[in-house]
Amino acid sequence: MAGVSTKEIKTRIRSMESTRQITKAMEMVAASKLRQAQAKIACSRPYFETLYSTITKIVESGTELSSPYLYRESTGKVLYIVIAGDRGLAGGYNSNILKLVMSQIQDKEATVLPIGKKTLDHFRTKQVPLFTEAYPEAAAVDIGDCFSMAKLLSRAYRAGKYDEIHVAYTGFVSVLSQTPTTLRLLPLSDSPVPKGNGSSDIVYEPSAEEVFDTIVPEYLGGVLYGALCESRASEQAARRTAMDSATQNAEDMIADLSLKFNQARQAAITQEITEIVAGS
Repeated sequence: MAGVSTKEIKTRIRSMESTRQITKAMEMVAASKLRQAQAKIACSRPYFETLYSTITKIVESGTELSSPYLYRESTGKVLYIVIAGDRGLAGGYNSNILKLVMSQIQDKEATVLPIGKKTLDHFRTKQVPLFTEAYPEAAAVDIGDCFSMAKLLSRAYRAGKYDEIHVAYTGFVSVLSQTPTTLRLLPLSDSPVPKGNGSSDIVYEPSAEEVFDTIVPEYLGGVLYGALCESRASEQAARRTAMDSATQNAEDMIADLSLKFNQARQAAITQEITEIVAGS
């Protein structure tokens, strides 16, 4: 009986050692991808900040603008661009953002543009209307896709299909902290009245309104790409943390099983000695 017990324990130890090797490798891969994602965040922010500054200056200049991007009465027709991952093993990365979106679209006439396999599968299951299924792999979406997406969203908004457009993503705070976030993209203002004082020295050609309507789709593309970079960094950070925790758990289990194996082996040796002494 003691021999069978030690054999089973050794089998479990080998299994946990294999698991530890896998989780450790996944942790190292996630750490490498995280560094690349953080570099992309640093590169994307200046472009977004410049566009945001330009749009803010136009809005606050006091110029009379009649752009539909500025303000629209809400009737509950909303579109959410939801960014999640293509696979699991990343802690609560996917579930947290999906839960947040589900809590916000209740009692609304909502449509979702899913980015990532987990998002697509989730909203298909929930039978939420989908804007498009063209982005089933978040890892394959690049900056060109973001600007193409922004043009489609701008046309849909100008056509009156949606009163509000939001993006849901996971903001990267640090390696140990990621925050599910939603950001309203359109309309850009809560008030139909411009807040400026009309004293801007900037002259826009051919007009402030045309410049504004041209910049907004570019602005949306920059925001979407920034949100995508943030989400990718958050996913890799969450996966690295999860795999580190799994590796530590595997090591703890190996230590515990090794102790049990030694105890079982010692018990078997003691039993054999006792039998020999009793026989002599």
